[in-house]
Amino acid sequence: MKTLKVPEATITRLSVYSRFLAQADRQGIVTISSGEIAEGVGVSPAQVRKDLAYFGEFGTRGVGYNVKDLYWHIIKILGLNTTWPMVIIGAGNLGTALSMYGGFRERGFKIVGIFDNAPHKIGYRLNGVEVYSMDRLAEIIEREKAQIAIIAVPADQAQFVADELAKTSIRGILNFAPRVINVPSHIEVRNVDLTVNLEILTFNLAFRRTLKAYHEA
Repeated sequence: MKTLKVPEATITRLSVYSRFLAQADRQGIVTISSGEIAEGVGVSPAQVRKDLAYFGEFGTRGVGYNVKDLYWHIIKILGLNTTWPMVIIGAGNLGTALSMYGGFRERGFKIVGIFDNAPHKIGYRLNGVEVYSMDRLAEIIEREKAQIAIIAVPADQAQFVADELAKTSIRGILNFAPRVINVPSHIEVRNVDLTVNLEILTFNLAFRRTLKAYHEA
């Protein structure tokens, strides 16, 4: 890797590239150009080449990239060449939906436990994964060697859950609760706020509408 200062947007695009390459491989495509990748994912060929250049030299000038090789290079860069045990905190509607998402397994994320405080949910299995009480959180995380946790609880419970996770060996948290959580510096946190993403979408739609009206005036 040439540098550790890789823009977050580049990592996001690498994930998209990997999915596009997997699809191309299923279609029997052996080699592919930066232009074809760019067209498939909606960026410029220069952006594809720049993103890949952070991690080394791939492909052959005038020939392109071997689809399988590039796919596995990106998978390794993203840390997906190994299995990541993870837990879900919250067995409500969101937690249940996440437990049923097949994309986790396809990308190497293995749900090893789901946690909730509701007595009637304890012992129940969601998509084959047992629901445990919160007082077994540290035990199960240690037993299963989980490194990632997904917080899928109401906002007013999110910090409590984060505090409990900070006492365990968890090193990464994906937070779906609509509030900021505070954790020790050794834990990486990603916040997924669906409302914020919808508002970004509506802003862009409104901006396009305004721009179109301006040009038509």
